Amino acid sequence: MKIKLYLILLLFIMACQRPVQIGRVKQEKQSLPVNKFSDATLRKIYTLQDERKADEIISFLKHELPVYRQHAALALASVQAKETIPALMPLLADKEPAVRRAAAYALGQIGDVAAEDGLIKYSTLEKTAYVHAEITEALGKCATQKGLNYLTSFTPTNDTEKAGQIWGLYRTNAKNLNYDAVARKAISYLAISNIQLVRLGAAHFLARTPKLNLNSRSKYLIQAVTTEPSPEVRMALATALGKVKPADATTILLQLIQKDPDYRVRLNAIRALNNANFSEVKEIVYTALGDKNAHTALTAAEYLATKAPPQEAAIILKQADKQTHWRVRAALLAAALKEHPEKELVLRKIKQRYAQSNNIYEKGALLSALAADVNAYNFIQQETFSGASTVLATYGIQALADMRQQKAFPENLKAPFAAIFQKAIESGDVALIGITAGVLQAPTLNMKEAYPDWSFLKIAQDKLVLPRDMETYQELTKTIRFFEGLPPATPPKNPFTHPIDWDFAKKIHPAQNVILTTAKGTITLQLFTEEAPGTVTNFVQLAQAGFFNGKNFHRVVPNFVAQAGDPRGDGWGSTDYAIRSELANLRYGEGFVGMASAGKDTESCQWFITHSPTPHLDGRYTIFARVISGMPVVHLLEIGDKIEAVTIPE
Repeated sequence: MKIKLYLILLLFIMACQRPVQIGRVKQEKQSLPVNKFSDATLRKIYTLQDERKADEIISFLKHELPVYRQHAALALASVQAKETIPALMPLLADKEPAVRRAAAYALGQIGDVAAEDGLIKYSTLEKTAYVHAEITEALGKCATQKGLNYLTSFTPTNDTEKAGQIWGLYRTNAKNLNYDAVARKAISYLAISNIQLVRLGAAHFLARTPKLNLNSRSKYLIQAVTTEPSPEVRMALATALGKVKPADATTILLQLIQKDPDYRVRLNAIRALNNANFSEVKEIVYTALGDKNAHTALTAAEYLATKAPPQEAAIILKQADKQTHWRVRAALLAAALKEHPEKELVLRKIKQRYAQSNNIYEKGALLSALAADVNAYNFIQQETFSGASTVLATYGIQALADMRQQKAFPENLKAPFAAIFQKAIESGDVALIGITAGVLQAPTLNMKEAYPDWSFLKIAQDKLVLPRDMETYQELTKTIRFFEGLPPATPPKNPFTHPIDWDFAKKIHPAQNVILTTAKGTITLQLFTEEAPGTVTNFVQLAQAGFFNGKNFHRVVPNFVAQAGDPRGDGWGSTDYAIRSELANLRYGEGFVGMASAGKDTESCQWFITHSPTPHLDGRYTIFARVISGMPVVHLLEIGDKIEAVTIPE
């Protein structure tokens, strides 16, 4: 009886308490952390990363909790200080795989030969496949010939290790080493039996390694590109075929231009025709001017501008008259103007187009086209300094800079151009100063002789404001040192003026979506809040303030990037502050969003979306988002397309 009464009483008490428990659960759910930065220690580590305080970050490498050791190592990957190598190396023996992987990535990001021996040692000891892959890729970033030989000779036991090996070999590709054995291995890794990531690494090694002689391996490349199912691998293989001289490589490239379903492969194949006989490829290149994808058509026009002989000028001009796409037309007009026997005819056509156009970017492209004829310099100069548009001024000064660097530049125009360039420096405009500074420091032009008094350079430098004008400041500093007879110096560091707003950052979801409404359609991004908190916070704050609304995609490089976020619209704009580079362990694939910069820690408001894998950007430019829907829209974007709105959904 007592037991029954006890049970009844217990049930009564539980029933009475249930509303309180539910209320408590609701309250706890509401107070759950949104992202990992509710953790004060993680915020501390990321703040030290932001402040570039390597010595203080090192103290966390010995923390008892592995999560803090891991994040401290990742923080040092962004700091990239050589003096941290001795502190990072022991973490390659840490009991936690995630810590070992983070340490390997950080050592690779530092990229100093001092880490080579240690990475080789721990590569032989590592048993966890994904950590081993990270170590070997990091070794590629640090390697001398010794490291390259080790990477080439070791035998991976699974796909993950094989991917780490080939990407490690890829990371050595700018070191001017002996790559004969690597080329053989890369060719073998193109076999369809390998996973796509392995084939992609092999293809990019073959495509991007300078001075790689692939003539003896043409049949293997041809077999690979004709059987490869991945367009991302095919486009890299098409580039690699551009290094092959045998005619059969040209035949395959022409087939890709005509038949490949992916526009990126077609345009890479056009670019790869460098070693081809123009007469053998011109018919297909002319046909490609009508490609259904404007980027492919533009690539064909650019090929004609650089490779077509003088006798093609009249045909190219007729092709220009047929074009409806303004970038393609402007490129063809530039090619025609360069070699046409009746230059006045072409000049009139360009100026007529210029007068008729309401598209500021088309006008800029037409100014660029006029650079092919020095007789057009007065017109370009007039438009450059008219004050009508910063975009036009930037295109105009670049056209004049290109004109001045022509090999057969007339002697009688050197003095007038020196006066133009001084006027540009004295204008105070960051683009005019930056572009002109690049010309003045060109050793072959010997521009110093034109300026007995070059104090105007230092006066202009003193008026620049950092960090806003860092890119221009860097170029002008190079020019002043050149005039002083001094070698180039390490670029000045940006002052630290914009710490992470943690109160704001803590409220952003780790996978927060962003909707870009553009003239071509809608693109949805997913932010990498936990990998790049400072960058994401800056982007979201600018977006919520309406900063990006109405801005244009001012730079679109076919099968590379579409870039936006510039308040000037010409690529030289910035905010009054700079943010830090956040170089998390992420890779640029198709549709990844990165921050544009003029060097480390100079990021501000400009960002880009990639058209395809761009591994040469990995670890150098902050990745802070990726496209999760609307990638077909990204591939349609062109210069001048407007961002109607950037919204952050609740």
